[in-house]
Order: sequence, then structure tokens, then C-alpha cells
Amino acid sequence: MKCTNKPVLCFVLAIVILLMSGCKAVSYPAKYSMDESTSEMRDDLFYPTFASDLCVANEDISSEDSDMEISDKASAGLFDLTRKETLYAKNVNLRVYPASLTKVMTAYVALKYGKLDQVLTAKSDVYVNESGAQKVNLKEGDKMTLDQALHLLLIYSANDVANLIASNITGPNGESFVDLMNQEAVNIGATNSHFENPHGLNSEEHYVTAYDMYLIFNAAMQYDTFSEIINMKEYSTTYQDGKGGTKEIPVKNTNGFLSGSKSAPSGVTVIGGKTGTTTAAGHCLILLARDTNGDPYIAVIMRDEDAGVLYTDMARLLEEIVG
Repeated sequence: MKCTNKPVLCFVLAIVILLMSGCKAVSYPAKYSMDESTSEMRDDLFYPTFASDLCVANEDISSEDSDMEISDKASAGLFDLTRKETLYAKNVNLRVYPASLTKVMTAYVALKYGKLDQVLTAKSDVYVNESGAQKVNLKEGDKMTLDQALHLLLIYSANDVANLIASNITGPNGESFVDLMNQEAVNIGATNSHFENPHGLNSEEHYVTAYDMYLIFNAAMQYDTFSEIINMKEYSTTYQDGKGGTKEIPVKNTNGFLSGSKSAPSGVTVIGGKTGTTTAAGHCLILLARDTNGDPYIAVIMRDEDAGVLYTDMARLLEEIVG
């Protein structure tokens, strides 16, 4: 392409090329405190290319006539997708551990680079040994399609399924898949996130911000498969084991609003979302909700102290939609 009579376009292209070749937004070799690191260093040259089409949150935001409060340590945001407005933000640009909210990015990358009918075969890296980690106990040689795997990933939050997806989409050990996760995070403007694995189990240099989780979730919703799966209360499938037999696995959604154990405020319907919990990350939840007009919102809370507080805080946050 010749840049003859389009100096503005040329300037923009030059900036993009410079950023793609020299941006260090996804490499953080230095140690840091999760409580002290914020997104004040967000790349101001890169991000505005997305800003006109997205909600923006550079500081804490709350309604003037609202006395709503959530837990002090929590990071939270409420985003109106119709009006492109941030209705609430608290610690929204603070780097925190994402736990299984990581799997939203895993699903996004898998949907972008894989095919739903692609058959995945479990390799030696499928095993998850961390105590208490959610898994479906896949064994080496087990086979299932990407479509099946995505259901188990998002509904049941299976960590071994995350490894299965990563090693089949890009190759053994999933390292290249994680590179794609970081690359795609930058591409959608989530420049204060850094991933080290596809499942979200504890790793010091694995972090996001609540605002970046909004960006990632918003990007994933462009895929109908993602939107359909996060709305499912339960799922059952049969896959082939390594010996040629079959295994049936039924799972239920870990989202309390979908399982029926928790209730959304009057006038708000929870469409779906993703939960996440580890000792380091606390309790996390990101949701897609709609008001009585059918207008969509993304609500996210991270780093709450326990499940009870998380759902209480989320109900308060959702009340802002109709308040």
C-alpha cells in the first residue's frame, strides 16, 4: 500500500506497526505487589483505537444518588453495553489474580483458532495435581471434540480440560497457546493482563484487572457458542477414553444465579457468566445480565473474601442496573 495522499492513515499505520513490533505490554519479568500495581501505565497510544466502541473506566465510578458499597478489597465494574457507559467501577484497574475467569480467555482463543468439531486427544500434560482443583479426571489418550471441551471448561470449570484444549490447539504443553492468550489480550486492549497458563491456577505472574476482564468477556461474546454455553444450567456428554470405550460425564453450572441457589434483583435477568476461586485470587464472578428492556450489561467482581460475600456484592452491583 502506498501512502501518498493519506498522511493521517500513514501515521496510524506507523504507530500500529511500532506497537506490534516493540510493545512490551505482555512481558512483566519484574516482581510486583498485586495490591500496588494499577493500570496507570496503560498504553495510551494503543488503547484509544478501541475506546470509541467500548466502555471506559480510568478511575473509580459510582452513581451520585447511590449508596451502594461492596467489600473494600474487591475489584468490580458494571458496564452498560448499549450506551457504552461504565456505571460503577471500584479498583477496576488493579492487577489481581483471575482464578478460573482465565478460562474466558482460553475459550476465546480456542474459538478463534480452533474448530468445534476438532477432535482433541489428551496428552501427558492433561493432568492437574494441585489439591482441590476442579477437574473431570481426564486420562492420557481420552478424546473429545472442542465443542464438548468448551462446555466442560465454561460450565464446570474443569482445569484438566483447559490443558486439553491448549495442547491440542497449538501443541504440547500449551506454551504456544498461552502466547496466543497474551497476544490476543493485547489485541483487544487488555494490556494490563498477563497469562501463564490456560486454567488460572495459582501463578505469580498470572494476572488481570477487572476492566480487562470486561474487555475479554465482551470479546468472547462475539462467538455464539460462548454465549450459548455460559447460559446453560447443566450439560451431559459422552467421550471416548484411551482404551476405546466411552465415558459419560454430567456437570452442573458453578454459577449460583444459574443453578438457582442465588437470586438476581427484580428487573434483572442473569444470562450467564463464569466463576473463579483460588486461595490467592479469592472469589470472582463475571456475568452477562439484561434489564427489562433486554439491554445487556457486563458485571464483574474479583477478589471477594468468600462465596456468600461475592453473591451479596454481585446482587448489589446488579441493582445499579435498575436503580
